[in-house]
Amino acid sequence: MKRKYNPYTLPPWLRNFRSICQQLIVPFCIFQGIRTLLIPSTFDVLLLCIFALTALAFYFEWI
Repeated sequence: MKRKYNPYTLPPWLRNFRSICQQLIVPFCIFQGIRTLLIPSTFDVLLLCIFALTALAFYFEWI
């Protein structure tokens, strides 16, 4: 049986780090998207995919 995820069971420093990352991931995605449009490279596309997946994980509370 899958345990339900509860962010309040995490240590306070980890909750603080998670909330900081959650606030910064959208500006990073926007910046990386603009950079990928202007100067596309394989690294930029992969980094944008990682940022987008991380943003989705925060939105759907998978992390």
